[in-house]
Parts: sequence; structure tokens; C-alpha cells
Amino acid sequence: MDTKLASRRPILIWLIASQLLALMSLLFWLFAAGISVMAFDSGATQQAWTFVVIVWSYPIWPIVFTITAWIAYARKRDRLAGVLTTFTFLPVLVLILIIILANFFYWFRLSNTGLF
Repeated sequence: MDTKLASRRPILIWLIASQLLALMSLLFWLFAAGISVMAFDSGATQQAWTFVVIVWSYPIWPIVFTITAWIAYARKRDRLAGVLTTFTFLPVLVLILIIILANFFYWFRLSNTGLF
């Protein structure tokens, strides 16, 4: 009986840790949501509305995956719970990757033009 509990402990730790990371991403989202309305500075365009709706709908992502991860954990589907809880902060990781790649290609382009 103790070995069964001990084998579930790593997934429980990962559930808690990953959801704390997702919670921290919501703190940054508050700032992004606040300044996203500046997209309307040049008028109410389709692009501005799309941007604001995408930014403001971000909290739905971690909330849905948090709930489903805990349901999977309660049903003793640990692997599924681990995957679902990883998805809670996946958009943040994708955004960081896009920023890093954009900076890399920007500096690569500058170095090839002789400006850098």
C-alpha cells in the first residue's frame, strides 16, 4: 500500500509545481491584459479586436487544463494528469520561444547587412 502512494508522489509534486508556474503566468497576464487595450489607439480594427480577445481569453487555457489534470489524477490516470498539467503553461513557453527566435533572426539579419 505504501509503494502505491510513494509512486504517485512525483506526479502530485509536478501537478502542484506546474500549476504554481501557471499561476505566476497569470500575474504577467494581468499586465498584458491591461495594456492590450492600447491596440485600439489607432482605431477599432479587426486586428485590434482579435489581439485583445486572444489576450483576454488566456486565463481560460490554464483553468481548463488545471481542472482536467486534477480530475485525471483523482481517477488515477497519472500520466494523463502529468501531460494535462504541462499544458497549463505551454502558451507561455511558446511565447518565450517565439521571442527568442525573433531576436535571433533579427540579430542574424543585422549581422548580414553589416549594420552590426
